[in-house]
Amino acid sequence: MAKQSKLFDSDRPKSQDISWCPGCGNFGIRNELMDVLEEMQYSPKEVAVISGIGQAGKMPHYLKANGFHTLHGRSLPIATAVKAVNPALEVIAIGGDGDMFAEGGNHLLHAVKRNPNITVIVHNNQVYGLTKGQGSPTSLPGMKTTTQPWGVYDEPMNSIALVVSQGCSFVARTFMGYKEETKEIIKNAIKHVGFSYVEIFQPCVTFNKVNTFMWYKNNTYFMKDHNVMDKEQAMIKAFEKDPYPLGIFYINKEKPCFDNHLPPYKDSVEPLYKREPDFNKIRKKIELKRG
Repeated sequence: MAKQSKLFDSDRPKSQDISWCPGCGNFGIRNELMDVLEEMQYSPKEVAVISGIGQAGKMPHYLKANGFHTLHGRSLPIATAVKAVNPALEVIAIGGDGDMFAEGGNHLLHAVKRNPNITVIVHNNQVYGLTKGQGSPTSLPGMKTTTQPWGVYDEPMNSIALVVSQGCSFVARTFMGYKEETKEIIKNAIKHVGFSYVEIFQPCVTFNKVNTFMWYKNNTYFMKDHNVMDKEQAMIKAFEKDPYPLGIFYINKEKPCFDNHLPPYKDSVEPLYKREPDFNKIRKKIELKRG
């Protein structure tokens, strides 16, 4: 059994027991992420974890690293800005299926387009866990929820097809129950230069009695002999279900990275936060605008 990471473990005593139910998939994702960061020899000060609102959004509370728990659906613009002012940081954005696809759907589209060098981990439990069991953008048809007691009638959002179609430069999906495979996918996502999108299936043991741990085990498989450089093949795989494919769907190493096109870094690689502000330039700009 792999050694449990301590380097990134939160100092907050028993804080994990307060917000997440026993058996929640968030625990597994947290442990896998901590192991990955330690195995890749990062220190807590070299990592920034940015999240929105939701049970998944509480992840920065339970990791010993730089963190920002921001507004609902707004983790991606914050993560993009953090990376822009300090490119040396390994920036990881965290959110649930509601946070990333409902409130944050517009930000997801534009982040994919910009291609900042960040890693995005989406916890997909196919239900709203924080607000007590409403249907989420990924709930399956027929699932009965607190707001759809007659059953969900619409088709779930296919985030893999969405981000592949929009040219996301790294796209993957896994299930937190496959620990070593999930760790390997997260490692590849972090190593990738550009916007890395990783969707992780995880059970909500309290509000989702359909998509359980065993349901994900029985309704997923890892792709073999899949060409990750073939966008058309990735789209075909993205629409597969019963069972759902897992693994890396698509990689595009040629897409220009947002970070490399920022004007402040054309003449210097020194992070913005280390630079002394030029107040004369600031005054001139203010005067021009007033003028």
